[in-house]
Amino acid sequence: MNNPFETINQRLSNIETLLLDIKHKPIEEEKPENLTVKETAELLKVSEQSIHNYIKKGYIPAKHLGRILLIKRTDLDNALTEVKSLKYKRA
Repeated sequence: MNNPFETINQRLSNIETLLLDIKHKPIEEEKPENLTVKETAELLKVSEQSIHNYIKKGYIPAKHLGRILLIKRTDLDNALTEVKSLKYKRA
């Protein structure tokens, strides 16, 4: 008859390896490629009018699709990194 502690230890080590695999596995969220003004405002936690002002000033590039303004997520990320880098360049 097998030692019951060996089976328990074996099962615990299996659980531990599974948990480590889950911990180190990157979680990929499905992010839409294009955002509306409303989605962008919610993402940045600002008003929709602020987003319209940023687009008008040229801080955030946007494209018209009929009456809807669409903002590419990559363009938004690039615009945010430019703002962050400008913050530290000024002295």
